[in-house]
Amino acid sequence: MRTGFIGCGNMAGAMIRGMIESGKVQPEDVIISARTEATRERARREFGVKTADSNCEVVRASDIIFLAAKPQQYEEIIQEIRDDVKENQIVVSIAPGKTLAWFEEKFGKPVKIVRTSPNTPALVKEGMTAVCAGSAVTEGELKDVMELCESFGRTEIIPEKLMNAVVGVAGSSPAYVFLFIEALADAAVAEGMTRKQAYKFAAQAVMGSAKMVLETGLHPGELKDMVCSPGGTTIEAVQVLEENQMRAAVMKASRACTKKAGDM
Repeated sequence: MRTGFIGCGNMAGAMIRGMIESGKVQPEDVIISARTEATRERARREFGVKTADSNCEVVRASDIIFLAAKPQQYEEIIQEIRDDVKENQIVVSIAPGKTLAWFEEKFGKPVKIVRTSPNTPALVKEGMTAVCAGSAVTEGELKDVMELCESFGRTEIIPEKLMNAVVGVAGSSPAYVFLFIEALADAAVAEGMTRKQAYKFAAQAVMGSAKMVLETGLHPGELKDMVCSPGGTTIEAVQVLEENQMRAAVMKASRACTKKAGDM
């Protein structure tokens, strides 16, 4: 399957790497465009893909086109490529806030549009990608897009009305988790642990905890209760977190992120 990328930043690079290393696509079947020659050269060197001097060249050479540029560049890009996009091609967006209706309006003609919302753990093939599709996309075409996205993590089909919520709960949340890991490590450093070791302990604890949620199917509250022994160290720490409104702060931050996504 010939796959094109318009834009080749960190997220696009993670997606391309996952697709190629999983065998979903071959390097010679991938073509990318980017604003600078330095970015195009990096893509050729790292992935062995083809590069194009224009976005239209990518469209003409691809069956599936990933729009992987910054959201504020989308309108300009669509104006450039819309005459070259054919009715049998699939256009995949990774930008927050741009609705299926918005794409239909900007293209000014029927186009097969799939919206996705990946996140940065795709860099280590542990991404979480939400997917929704326009009415022109067939079940088989949506399956093709899902299989490509599954090469760098998990995917889930959701109604379009929840796409902004995905930005808050998954798209931006790695940053919240990194803050949490950093804070845990800082506390350990304050107790005398080396920073390198502190990051390892904190990160592994977070990764293992997340894996328990995914693999046991138990409610997070139930898993928390399993750690909180009566009169023990953990419930003491949990009380301090509750006193400082940790859950309320996380909810408020995530909902602010969701609102911002809807405004983009």
